[in-house]
Amino acid sequence: MKKRTKWVIGILAIAGIGSAVGAKVSNRGPKAIVVRIESVGDRDLTASVTASGKIQPRTKADLIAEISGKITKLDVKDGDWVKEGQFLLQIDPQQFEANVQHAEASLASAHAEQAQSKANLEQAQRSLDRLEQLKKSNASLVSAESLEEARTTVDVQKAMSEAAEYRARQSDADLRNAKWQLGQTTIRAPMTGRVTRLNVEVGETAIQGTLNRDAAILMTISDLSVLETKIRVDETDVVRISVGDSAQVEIDAFPDTTFAGKVVEVSNSSVRGATAGANANDQAVDYEVTIRLLNPPKDTRPDLSATAKVVTDSRKNALSIPIIALTVREDSAMKSEDKPESVGGTKPRIEVGKRDVEGVFVVGPDNKVAFRPVKVGIAGDRYFEVLSGLKKGERIVGGTYQAIRELKDGALIKEGTTPEKSAQKSPTS
Repeated sequence: MKKRTKWVIGILAIAGIGSAVGAKVSNRGPKAIVVRIESVGDRDLTASVTASGKIQPRTKADLIAEISGKITKLDVKDGDWVKEGQFLLQIDPQQFEANVQHAEASLASAHAEQAQSKANLEQAQRSLDRLEQLKKSNASLVSAESLEEARTTVDVQKAMSEAAEYRARQSDADLRNAKWQLGQTTIRAPMTGRVTRLNVEVGETAIQGTLNRDAAILMTISDLSVLETKIRVDETDVVRISVGDSAQVEIDAFPDTTFAGKVVEVSNSSVRGATAGANANDQAVDYEVTIRLLNPPKDTRPDLSATAKVVTDSRKNALSIPIIALTVREDSAMKSEDKPESVGGTKPRIEVGKRDVEGVFVVGPDNKVAFRPVKVGIAGDRYFEVLSGLKKGERIVGGTYQAIRELKDGALIKEGTTPEKSAQKSPTS
């Protein structure tokens, strides 16, 4: 083969290899990111706040022992229905009956002492009056010392009479207190309702409530005609709840059943946790919201666990986007200001600040995305209300979370599914 022919073959071979490599490089252009695409559309939205609590009666009475003593009679058991004024239990009254008798005797003695002091005062006053009359008729018959002594006796008897009167009042107060204590030995129902808690039995000792209130509770009577649940709501959500808002209550004891409710009270002060103390500023701040059940089941009992979903707002046919579609990107410079003209005649621009902007990635006809700021309203379970920035029918990136987090303006996408967890790159790649 001629030398020239060999050179031509070699050049053609090199050109062929170069074309193949170029074609391969061109085929390795930007790789499309797999995403889920959704259209902006109208939907019914309901904004809500969900929290848990316990079922409690609207009205209940904790019966507390005002005295200490052994329980000698118990006329009810847990779950009994009682009427107002009905006898419930008896605390041993013997000691308190004796106290009443002692107080009555003390009062009688005080009244006798008071009568004696009054008589002594009247006698001393008559003696003083006689001496003063004799002094007026004949001054020589009564000495000044005798007259002064009689006046002193009257003053002393007045003081003793007043002291006897005060002792009588004190004895009367002691008697009233002893009778009140004796009355506390008989416990009667303060209201009509059901005994929902019974903490004592016959033979046990009732503890005075001023010593330990929790231990002093004998029983609880509840009016089960009106039931409520008290839930704790975070400070970021409580501002969206108002008295009168409707609620849906689920009671764990009645699965697959939802009960209607209504917000009747929102606390003005926060509920401090039991561990609040030196690190109170680090504790979560919750507020108590009371929800009244409108149709409670007949078998509902106090302290049943419940979950309440309070409806704070709703929209009909609202323009909406998936919650996962909304993301945050750093905005470009919000504002620029011109510096005074420099010596060279140029006007440098200074950047005033940047901020994070909420928005979505809109899919273009070439399957490239562009970030667009969006203003949203209420949030439903899965969708945000759109107030501005989008139109009905526009296509946006609706997932996955990982894909949206890594998207940038101009990125090429394709519709499909992809795992949430991205693959780990090897150290040599």
